[in-house]
Amino acid sequence: MKKIKNKYILSVLTGTLLFLAYPFTGSITPFIFIALAPLLYVEDQLKNVQKSFFKVLKFSWISFLIYNIGSTWWIWNASEGGAIFAIVLNAFLMALFFSFYHYLSKKSNSKYSIFFLIPIWISFEYFHYQWELSWPWLNFGNVFSLQIKWIQWFEYTGVLGGTLWVLLINILLFKIISAELRLKRAVVYLTIFLIIPFTISFYKYYTFNEVGEEKEIVLLQPNIDPYTEKFSSDIYSQMNKMYLIADSIITPQTDLIVAPETAISQPFWENNFQQTSLYNSINSKVNNWRIPFLTGASTLRFFKSKKSSVSRLLSDGSGYYESYNTSVLFEMDKSPKYIHKSKLVLGVEKIPFNTIFPWLENLALNFGGSSGSLGIEDSTKIFSLKNMKMAATVCYESVYGGFVAAQVEKGAEFISIITNDGWWGDTPGYKQHASFARLRAIENRRCIVRSANTGQSCIVNQKGDILHQTPYWEEAGFNAKIKINNKLTFYSSFGDYLGWLGVFSFVLIILKFVLDRIKK
Repeated sequence: MKKIKNKYILSVLTGTLLFLAYPFTGSITPFIFIALAPLLYVEDQLKNVQKSFFKVLKFSWISFLIYNIGSTWWIWNASEGGAIFAIVLNAFLMALFFSFYHYLSKKSNSKYSIFFLIPIWISFEYFHYQWELSWPWLNFGNVFSLQIKWIQWFEYTGVLGGTLWVLLINILLFKIISAELRLKRAVVYLTIFLIIPFTISFYKYYTFNEVGEEKEIVLLQPNIDPYTEKFSSDIYSQMNKMYLIADSIITPQTDLIVAPETAISQPFWENNFQQTSLYNSINSKVNNWRIPFLTGASTLRFFKSKKSSVSRLLSDGSGYYESYNTSVLFEMDKSPKYIHKSKLVLGVEKIPFNTIFPWLENLALNFGGSSGSLGIEDSTKIFSLKNMKMAATVCYESVYGGFVAAQVEKGAEFISIITNDGWWGDTPGYKQHASFARLRAIENRRCIVRSANTGQSCIVNQKGDILHQTPYWEEAGFNAKIKINNKLTFYSSFGDYLGWLGVFSFVLIILKFVLDRIKK
């Protein structure tokens, strides 16, 4: 009984260290390097126990449930049901992959089998970027978004490199604790895997010089309450509010004005938008400014035939339509350009497995605008202006490093992020989301302009430093200089290659396991 209690304590310790290491729920980043060691010790103690898979599943689920609750409890502010679903399911998936590692490690019976955890866990995180229930928010590499001086080498590895780092150090610590590694050798490995990455990163940070041509960007933060005002009050008064902010800060040198996600909150048909009074109002203002205007909108598009699984039949049967969360670019004397959000928020913009279970669409959460599964782009797109190219990233898309890298690889010279983080209230959620932009800046060595409806709006330079950050839940706006460039980093060129390597290694482990079983 005493051993069981110890295992519970160790499992709770891992979960607690994980969320205390996470940004804005503790922000004690060094804890990430020791957090997994207690759980690894529990797993090791269970290797000689019958039906150990399910015991490891139980103890690891406790750890990851605490991690999920402690780091993402703020989802509750937007949706109680969504929070329970996300937290419980994601914790179970983490525990399942950890238990699968235990199963393969136990059957292997090799002293090196602990290293199976690395490709298995990286495969899990890469998998979480791709599938129907995608939720990469808690990937281990994201924990470093507050420690940009530690991770300047992310331009070669991306966030998955941070996950690899976390796993290596925790495995090394476990081997030291369990006396499987002599002290002299441990010092050597710690130097290689801990000290050297720190040294390289600090050197790169303090010697890095931003490159590129300078541009002036105006960012708008209208601070319109998404629950009580944004989708119910007059759209013209909301637009006038943003016009007034812009008018007060634009200069003759301004190259672009950026407003937040769904700033045009009234849905409109893309096919005939230019025939509407709303378009005439916006177009008149853009012509007066003589400056391009990027903003978010809820849009719809008509199709004569069904385009995808999310196409809906019009009530009169004359065709189909799709709803989108859209970035819209207005330029003088040009038709509006549209790029549709492709990484969608589960439960609000995307109902998973809706092609298999169409009735699930009835469970969609409605946070204003369009609800249910939205349409997405067929391929990666960027906006090209007269003198610059930009990635148009909407809200949740900024969590996906590989997606943003693909935009940069397409030619984006800087990254715009438009978002509406007001759903969560004054919680760690909006702060975590803003900090993730720093990871994208380092990975691609691109400046980021971030316009958030309720905050935090900011500029992020090519080193990941946050500049000109606005207060939360205040009407604000500012102009700032950024540098644009077209040089590709290794990560921009190859994206989440560590994910592919992880999957490949995982498959090799499984094949070896199957072949060994066949031989026996």
